[in-house]
Amino acid sequence: MKSMSRAVVLLAAVAAGLFAFGFVLFATSVTRDAIGGWEKADGIVVLTGGDNRIHVGAKLLADGRAKRMLISGVNRKVSREDIRRISGLDRNVVNCCVDIGYEALDTVGNADETRTWANTNGYSRLLVVTSSYHMPRSLAELALAMPGVTLVPVAVTPPTFPDTGWWLHVGTTKLLMSEYLKFLPAVARLAAQRVIGLNGDRSVAVAPPKRADG
Repeated sequence: MKSMSRAVVLLAAVAAGLFAFGFVLFATSVTRDAIGGWEKADGIVVLTGGDNRIHVGAKLLADGRAKRMLISGVNRKVSREDIRRISGLDRNVVNCCVDIGYEALDTVGNADETRTWANTNGYSRLLVVTSSYHMPRSLAELALAMPGVTLVPVAVTPPTFPDTGWWLHVGTTKLLMSEYLKFLPAVARLAAQRVIGLNGDRSVAVAPPKRADG
């Protein structure tokens, strides 16, 4: 019994250590300024949650980085004219090239809304615009919904994020921990999906030629 108790305590300690280490890696990565240029893609998807995200998406569209932009998860009280004012885009550009999604209520909803939009337009490469701390979970949910689509992250650093270490600010640490706890189930489901997908590929590979071709 003592040996079993020690083993349980040891496993708990290892799990807690891995959890803490993962959180530090997560928090450090999402608070680091993004490096690199903006690439081109078929479309831009902006996951709502702050005006800065729409500003960045609008700049990408204005710079010709993609053909169309979807703003997903917009409040139904927000009109197309409101979007034009917030984005700063010309009215003609908004009318021709900006789609507004009102159905999504959370990140899973964003992924579903984006999948429908991408399938409708035949897009296979998307620029994903959201806050830096929200990006890992967003990419996981989008990858779950659209495993065949290439996702290019464009992370937006929230203006409220401190310039000094995140661990020195209670509010920022709480936000990061909350997002980390939401990220873990999403990435676990993504990992499970990929494992199942790999198993499926192996099944096809070892099947008789006629079944594999057919």
